[in-house]
Amino acid sequence: MSVDFSKNATERPEPCKAEIKGNIPSWLQGTLLRNGPGIFTVGDTNYNHWFDGMALMSSFTFKDGEIIHRSRFLRSDTYKANMEANRIVVSEMGTMAYPDPSKNFIFKAITFLNHTMPDFTDNGASNFIKYGNDYYATSETNYISKIDPVTLETLEKVDYLKYLPVNLASCHPHYDKEGNAYNIGTSIATKGKTKYVLFKVPAVSDKDKGKKGPALKNAEVICSVPCRSLLMPSYYHSFGMTDNYIIFVEMPFKLDILKMATAYMRGVSWASCLKFCPEENTLIHLVDRKTGKEVETKYYTGAMVLYHHVNAFEDDGHVVFDVIAYTDNSLYDMFYLSNLKEKSQFDEKRVSKPAYKRFALPIHADKSVPVGGNMVKLKYTTASAVKEKEGKFMCQAEVLCEGLELPRINYDINGKRHQFVYGNYVGDSAEVVAKFDMETKNMVYWDEDKCLPSEPVFIPRPNGESEDDGVVLTSVINYNPGQSSFILILDGKTFKEVARAYVNTELNKDMHGFFIPH
Repeated sequence: MSVDFSKNATERPEPCKAEIKGNIPSWLQGTLLRNGPGIFTVGDTNYNHWFDGMALMSSFTFKDGEIIHRSRFLRSDTYKANMEANRIVVSEMGTMAYPDPSKNFIFKAITFLNHTMPDFTDNGASNFIKYGNDYYATSETNYISKIDPVTLETLEKVDYLKYLPVNLASCHPHYDKEGNAYNIGTSIATKGKTKYVLFKVPAVSDKDKGKKGPALKNAEVICSVPCRSLLMPSYYHSFGMTDNYIIFVEMPFKLDILKMATAYMRGVSWASCLKFCPEENTLIHLVDRKTGKEVETKYYTGAMVLYHHVNAFEDDGHVVFDVIAYTDNSLYDMFYLSNLKEKSQFDEKRVSKPAYKRFALPIHADKSVPVGGNMVKLKYTTASAVKEKEGKFMCQAEVLCEGLELPRINYDINGKRHQFVYGNYVGDSAEVVAKFDMETKNMVYWDEDKCLPSEPVFIPRPNGESEDDGVVLTSVINYNPGQSSFILILDGKTFKEVARAYVNTELNKDMHGFFIPH
């Protein structure tokens, strides 16, 4: 299948009723939001990397057996500035924006200074975050944009730095049963220190209801973890959380701050300042959510790059966590638009294959175990934690399967032991969604000729009888001539099609989705 990833999308802000084939479960009431890059060319200028494209938000609202679709570009300051100039004037991670050659020296000098101490983009094209009762489009910078989840209108730009000392932040927060949000950000060289900041955004309390201002104003720092390289903080995209712990993986995939400061002058992108150091170990941090203190035991594993945590849980004195890991950073390079034009989206010769890995961390050191002994006592995993010396463990993961990415679980059991994972299978193509059974190691698939499904999102049936009692939603780009794209509804148990809804408009390849139950 030939997919043009660099084609500009067209927004469709007016609600449009989809054509239903099949029967939508009566209990399925809510809105699926999806976010991803949608504009890649502005005037005579082009983005270099697919992740850099300006955000297009889409929504699919399920109500009484009907589905309403709409889409709208995020009206960020980045969008406004680029459109007003009719050229890309705000730099992104993989695309450095340079002034029009006709601009005078003073303008060019100001542009240079702005890139030496960069004010990052507010192009939130990765995901959605809920803080309090508000929803935000987000990427991984200090800017997020409040949106109306019904109309998809852009309401307000919010700067993390007004509330927390973070220059970068994950776009994959966690939520507890009370509605509190947990996230992690990087504080770059604040008071001479670079650190990772774990923070909590409390749910809106009764006394705060009706008050203006973002829920971030009540944000609390849980813990600050020093960066092991002062001016080279680790890149991260997500983290893990259990009832009592937060798991942060500090990879040897680093952002060189000094190189970033000179990137504009050297004519290279900020992405070129990301460095993978395969000779270094990966450091795993375990933080107690209640005390805000890091567990004294030091956990290490070999060099790896990961973007998505699957889930984490506690069992018999261990913290078990699952991730999708790579042997190098070639995945990012694959998404340069020049590379995407050359071959199919996933090319195993150019990109290391994603591996579903399970780690097990013994929370307390057993002093009776000798150096060289395995501290993991769980019978259902081959993951190990070998004692190198008192308080230091070298961890080896169990590889559960290969080829699964964009993992999603039934989030009602987040932080608990899970059996099923849904995701995109990328072994031979990028055109398959899959359900993986942790116990049987069996994987079942849905695919259709010339169809490209998005990240699947599991929606549990209210009062469901099992972990997989619900439906899986995925938006599907249909490349068959004369056929419309559609939102697909799969049975969570059987993974068979329940219904589909044709939207009679072009859908765009996106990144992540967020379901708001009604």
